[in-house]
Amino acid sequence: MRLGKLRFESKYQAIKYFYEKKQWSINWMCKQLGISHAAYYKWLHRTIPEQESENTKLAELMKEYDERFGHILGYKRMTSWINHFNHTSYSKNRVHRIMKKMGIHSIIRKKKKYQSSRPETTAENKLKREFNATKPNEKWATDVTEFKVPETGRKLYLSVIIDLYDRFPVAYVISGRNDNKLVFDTYDKALKDNPDARPIFHSDRGFQYTSKIFQKRLREQGMEQSMSRVGHCIDNGPTEGLWGIIKSEMYYV
Repeated sequence: MRLGKLRFESKYQAIKYFYEKKQWSINWMCKQLGISHAAYYKWLHRTIPEQESENTKLAELMKEYDERFGHILGYKRMTSWINHFNHTSYSKNRVHRIMKKMGIHSIIRKKKKYQSSRPETTAENKLKREFNATKPNEKWATDVTEFKVPETGRKLYLSVIIDLYDRFPVAYVISGRNDNKLVFDTYDKALKDNPDARPIFHSDRGFQYTSKIFQKRLREQGMEQSMSRVGHCIDNGPTEGLWGIIKSEMYYV
């Protein structure tokens, strides 16, 4: 993929796809898309340079990661995550250049307002943005988000715990109140299905997670508590990404 030709590349790919899958007329599609059929055939039979092929693979990874994590990845974290999970060594400059051509950029979300907590009720950030896990129930991340019910003035709160091994929800609960019971019910539901789980349990510094009762229950289960730093919502990136996906693709549409 030559970056300057990305717009035409997508048209050529569309023509190739619909010709092979639907037997649509190539000449008709070229006319509709404003492309000469000679240009299409030249593209179809071209020899793809190694760098162009590598850029195409990198661009596909970027689209996948951008959608998977709810558009929260800037070029530095995009580079880090792609290299980590795919055992590659792409440079930040290369990733940044392709992201700009594709129009991919991180969405700046409003920082959460945290209730102040006494030092003895908080935990160290032991996860340290290491969001990958090698096995199920190794690392859990949790959070609560708010939804406004249209035309009612009411609010609903969604609490979720996700397993960082596959980013799949271990448990979730919806309630009209953002209170200790919401978080405790989510935790109980997760343990009911995973009674032997002893993961690192990561959250923000919300009042539910800093309560001594909740922390006592984590210790009794043998879980190690971890908390995001104040004002660093990206410390809990997977759940922030989940909220972004839910709200942009399901709630706001």
